[in-house]
Amino acid sequence: MIMNDPETRKVMKILILADVESKYLWDYFDKEKLEGIDLILSAGDLKPQYLSFLASFSKVPILYIRGNHDDCYENTPPDGCICIEDKIYVYKGVRIMGLGGSVRYKKGINQYTQMQMKHRVSRMWFQLKKNRGIDILLTHSPASGINDGEDHVHKGFEAFNYILDTYKPEYFIHGHVHKTYQSEFAREIKYNNTTIINGYERYTVEI
Repeated sequence: MIMNDPETRKVMKILILADVESKYLWDYFDKEKLEGIDLILSAGDLKPQYLSFLASFSKVPILYIRGNHDDCYENTPPDGCICIEDKIYVYKGVRIMGLGGSVRYKKGINQYTQMQMKHRVSRMWFQLKKNRGIDILLTHSPASGINDGEDHVHKGFEAFNYILDTYKPEYFIHGHVHKTYQSEFAREIKYNNTTIINGYERYTVEI
């Protein structure tokens, strides 16, 4: 397992996208901006055309989960990208678990109650056992009480706290909470041994 074996692991440069289409990557695109990127992760609420555009120039996989505003993905999913909803996707030895959606606040196919999200997580028990855990948890919403908002719409999921405490991934990547929502925006924090990243707009991390 690359993430846990410092003798064999190679540095992987990951581009994280979420919530807002980056003008830097879309309006002022230059393919050299993707040079050196080993993997692209989308944490939701992005136009499918944006991800399709990047996929047409990218030489690496674009993995995505859906945000609460991504109901259009049902009919127009991003071309050339890989949906990892309710899956553990292994790329170059890195185990990435995908769980999209937000707390339910109105009708929407990508919104869930706390109990519904707990059921989604419980249904993944065999994948978690088979893969012996995960290295990256990729979601749209944050965990409950960690980087989430004070309003109901931006509350985090308790099920994600369970994943963090039980499986202890090295990274937890989410979106949903915009930089403009909080005066003290937390891009990257630590929770025990897990690095939590809010991927708002774009962010690059080396693992």
